[in-house]
Amino acid sequence: MPTGIMIPARNMPSLIQRNNNVGGFGSSSPFSILTQVGAYNFSLSQRSAAMFQSNLMEALEMGQNTSESEVPRIREDEFDSATKSGSENHEGASGEDQDPRPNKKKRYHRHTQHQIQEMEAFFKECPHPDDKQRKELSRELGLEPLQVKFWFQNKRTQMKTQHERHENTQLRTENEKLRADNMRYREALSNASCPNCGGPTAIGEMSFDEHHLRLENARLREEIDRISAIAAKYVGKPVVNYSNISPSLPPRPLELGVGAGFGGQPGIGVDIYGAGDLLRSISGPTEADKPIIIELAVAAMEELIGMAQMGEPLWLTTLDGTSTMLNEDEYIRSFPRGIGPKPSGFKCEASRETAVVIMNHVNLVEILMDVNQWSTVFSGIVSRAMTLEVLSTGVAGNYNGALQVMTSELQLPTPLVPTRESYFVRYCKQHADGTWAVVDVSLDNLRPSPSARCRRRPSGCLIQEMPNGYSKVTWIEHVEVDDRGVHNLYKQLVSSGHAFGAKRWVATLDRQCERLASAMATNIPTVDVGVITNQEGRKSMMKLAERMVISFCAGVSASTAHTWTTLSGTGADDVRVMTRKSVDDPGRPPGIVLSAATSFWLPVPPKRVFDFLRDENSRNEWDILSNGGVVQEMAHIANGRDTGNCVSLLRVNSANSSQSNMLILQESCTDTTGSFVIYAPVDIVAMNVVLNGGDPDYVALLPSGFAILPDGTTTHGSGIGESGPGGSLLTVAFQILVDSVPTAKLSLGSVATVNNLIACTVERIKASLSGEGA
Repeated sequence: MPTGIMIPARNMPSLIQRNNNVGGFGSSSPFSILTQVGAYNFSLSQRSAAMFQSNLMEALEMGQNTSESEVPRIREDEFDSATKSGSENHEGASGEDQDPRPNKKKRYHRHTQHQIQEMEAFFKECPHPDDKQRKELSRELGLEPLQVKFWFQNKRTQMKTQHERHENTQLRTENEKLRADNMRYREALSNASCPNCGGPTAIGEMSFDEHHLRLENARLREEIDRISAIAAKYVGKPVVNYSNISPSLPPRPLELGVGAGFGGQPGIGVDIYGAGDLLRSISGPTEADKPIIIELAVAAMEELIGMAQMGEPLWLTTLDGTSTMLNEDEYIRSFPRGIGPKPSGFKCEASRETAVVIMNHVNLVEILMDVNQWSTVFSGIVSRAMTLEVLSTGVAGNYNGALQVMTSELQLPTPLVPTRESYFVRYCKQHADGTWAVVDVSLDNLRPSPSARCRRRPSGCLIQEMPNGYSKVTWIEHVEVDDRGVHNLYKQLVSSGHAFGAKRWVATLDRQCERLASAMATNIPTVDVGVITNQEGRKSMMKLAERMVISFCAGVSASTAHTWTTLSGTGADDVRVMTRKSVDDPGRPPGIVLSAATSFWLPVPPKRVFDFLRDENSRNEWDILSNGGVVQEMAHIANGRDTGNCVSLLRVNSANSSQSNMLILQESCTDTTGSFVIYAPVDIVAMNVVLNGGDPDYVALLPSGFAILPDGTTTHGSGIGESGPGGSLLTVAFQILVDSVPTAKLSLGSVATVNNLIACTVERIKASLSGEGA
């Protein structure tokens, strides 16, 4: 006697009660399913009945979603076969049952073990097959597409039921735990004592949340009192001559494996290629140093606030009225305490800049206090950075009072300007008016180094909350530097203060805030065109472009982690090369990578150079690798107010039919102090994964591109986007995989090829822009 039974479609409504339950199952009706089908003299086992009910309900729900045109095509015998084809298919009815309708011949299609196994395997890969996949699967298994469709629907219902049952068990366990905790807290509150007088406290006298807040306030009060006591002990005493203090412990070498990399990118954290003389010799502070560091940080914060708020005579307006400059004599009178007199041979660079950026104050503070986020947002300026020790994490769950000792290396995107290494303390504080301030001040006197070429006097920013998630940022940059190593080509730009000044920091922050706001946007702007069809694909493409920019910036400067070799002795147009081996890095192709860079001057305004290099229509004029092919923009993501700030996916349609087409990922970005056009060839298959929202970290990239800076000959305040008589300083950098075997030796032929490539590119750019400017 079979254990299952098929109920004809015309009899189904009689099984559905008002509460949408199948009669006899989960309802208060005294009639069971056994009673209703008793006329057929069959019995249903409890297990089969439950499975039947589940399948029947889903089929009914599915029927509500079935169009009227589909209803006549759903054969009842196919419905019955599908509902019995799940994992319990072996309990289905036999084909001997007789349909009470004389004109209908009953057909049962019991799925074979092979069919079930194949559909189970396919379900693991794709639980929601489309029409094409269902037809293909039905053809392979000898089933009707509708049977396959119903099987997958039933299987999904079964999995959903199992998941909900498991979830209910977890929630029940968690509920019991919370009930036990509640009872324990109630008992504790009944025995609580007053924190002020020590007497008993009634249960209803203090809420549970209030009790926890009182305990948290007491802990914070103790921490504030401790920090204030340490600061008060030292602030106000005469400034100690720190150069005479010898460290109580010998310096420890910098651990290169600690804090290395953000997202696996070299150049962020401690660089994987090594460290410079200054950063290599720096160790964390000793216990004897910490009170001195606290004193310096508190004094630096007071100085930063003063420099941000004071006007004349501390800050003097330039003759053209576009910027201000520091009055050094007035500075010494206003802030007699500090880190000592300016070292011999050093020059003072001081600047102040204010801007309103599209980011709230909480996120800005977090970016500045997290070394990885700081290095990523300012990747064009920060070559390497590391937190050596955190002296205080702040109070009240935020960065108020946070204090950390750091090292950093700041760069200009060219091999011709030495980087600036610093050893400093960073201090964050929220002031009474709600303004946040983050200040840096050098600790070089605690660790004297003959190779130190830069010293940071109190520098940093004030952040004021503005409506609608905006913030007003006032940035102070005040350093003393030995710039004698700067190449003549860049001397005027560096001496003007625009190379490392406050304007560059603020302009970079403003542009990155716009980029982040674009990445977080929930709607795809109408200006975005091409093959990007969903939000996840847009985010993945922007994340890949961000990694490309970070990689380019980390490999183009004169960082002490790099070893550049000059190939030609032609003066300013020297081509500098370096090699590195790429092993086990999913973001780079394995093998020997040859980097080549050169910097030169162009008698053309920076904006014209930027527009020429980023335009896909003029790419054939300078890009040798495109080989005369037609360049087409496949995707475009705008990420800033300026139309030049965007991410593009370009396709180079080869002029030679025997050559395959090439995809190029490109990001162009510009602000008032500089511009970048950075690109990298990408694999078509890998890019399709990214466009569908896949993980971009495994796409191999070798970025190349251009860094464009003003030459410094324009008046104060004139920058990259402004017209003027000045020219441009252009850095061209290529990365080429010369051998896919990391252990191979570099051949002179590869070096000559790269040298010729960069030389030809430079000549093409000069010829095109000179003709355009004529």
